[in-house]
Amino acid sequence: MRKETRQVDVGDVKVGGGAPIVIQSMTNTDTKDVASTLEQIEALAAAGCEIVRVAVVDQKASETLATLVKHSSVPLVADIHFDHRLALTALNGGISKLRLNPGNIGSEAKVREVVKAAQERSVPIRIGVNSGSIAGSILEKYGRTATGMVESALEHIAIFEKLNFHDIVVSLKATDIDLTVQAYEELSSRVNYPLHLGITESGTKWFGTVKSAAGLGALLSRGLGDTLRVSLTADPVEEVKVGWAILSAMGLRQRGPLFISCPTCGRTEIDLEGIAAEVEKRLSDYPLPITIAIMGCVVNGPGEASHADLGITGGNGVGLVFRHGKILRKVAEDELVDALVAEANNLLAER
Repeated sequence: MRKETRQVDVGDVKVGGGAPIVIQSMTNTDTKDVASTLEQIEALAAAGCEIVRVAVVDQKASETLATLVKHSSVPLVADIHFDHRLALTALNGGISKLRLNPGNIGSEAKVREVVKAAQERSVPIRIGVNSGSIAGSILEKYGRTATGMVESALEHIAIFEKLNFHDIVVSLKATDIDLTVQAYEELSSRVNYPLHLGITESGTKWFGTVKSAAGLGALLSRGLGDTLRVSLTADPVEEVKVGWAILSAMGLRQRGPLFISCPTCGRTEIDLEGIAAEVEKRLSDYPLPITIAIMGCVVNGPGEASHADLGITGGNGVGLVFRHGKILRKVAEDELVDALVAEANNLLAER
């Protein structure tokens, strides 16, 4: 059961308060290159990204935000460090959310100026704490621990609350899974602000996917999390795909098909690996949130996959197409994929 948190609005996307968990990612283009950045934003949106963060490294980058906001189909988050003026320009440009660390913005007067501007525009702020950027005084007292991360977050939260600002989202990211889980659990027991989940610096597409699935799965299984980003050293579109796959596997949200397939064994008499890959490729953009089973033998056939909306199984050069466990017809092995795609299209037409 998910923990109930305070709800904030990021543009037209609701975060927390029981709203569906939101998928985020971040552009890796030069934000000053408006055309390339917009192209990537729309590619992310097409993949199912619901909020996109952009790096704002200097004043020129902040000045492009108004154009990006105007043309973006999803809410944008300005990632700000060190210079509060960048945050003010971003807010003037219509940004839907800020991500900043009050500790590196400067004096309380500068933080107050940013918060006041955000309040006037009803723009939430994400406080982002990473295990590698804990304030020196807290690091000296608690070390690089979950408690140190939580105390750092609470220190920043206190600054905002003192200014009567509560449209806050918090993240506590580390590259170590146990440290991340402990930090989120501890903070969740002390505040009810929505949590943005992530395993930072998780790695390349393959290993980062595995590590993110392990860490985010652990957090989601505890009922924690209102938004998430899968951090990969890869095309950010892959982050979105993995994020959706994790939510689908956890039974929390689904976008498009959920593919299930059995492991191959000595009973397998068809090219299950090739068939499964082809099915996933041809139906990857299928719009309905259905379950599709690709099974390899009579043991793992319609009976075991009866919960699937559609499926195929085969052996010795032939296969069966089934729907909700009911066999529809028998076809040759080389016709299995076409037959399954045809049934998927029939299902789409019925809906």
